[in-house]
Amino acid sequence: MDIVSLAIAWLVTSVSFFIISKLPLGVDIDSFGKAMISAAVFGLLNALVRPLFVVLGFPFVLITFGLFMILINAAIFGLAAWLVEGFRLRWGIWSALLGAIALGFINSLLYQVLATLPSVR
Repeated sequence: MDIVSLAIAWLVTSVSFFIISKLPLGVDIDSFGKAMISAAVFGLLNALVRPLFVVLGFPFVLITFGLFMILINAAIFGLAAWLVEGFRLRWGIWSALLGAIALGFINSLLYQVLATLPSVR
């Protein structure tokens, strides 16, 4: 992944976090700057902690046909909220679960919008 792709992914995730904070899901983020920090921390946790969670939870992922991955995403979402000041979950694990699901949908939507834009070459 080159630096431009990484920056775009960070920006898309930051916008997603900010949008999620405006939805009634129990996720509070103080500002767009905090959303950018939250997206960076979430990305680092995904890169560093997620592989460990996937390996340890592999039997559950297999048994649930992959649905356990939603809980892994919620755990990483909650861990990011715990680490970043200004990023709060009002309803605990339920907010983390709703936020993680919403993050997947909103990120997917934003990437679809970006894919339809004409590229500048």
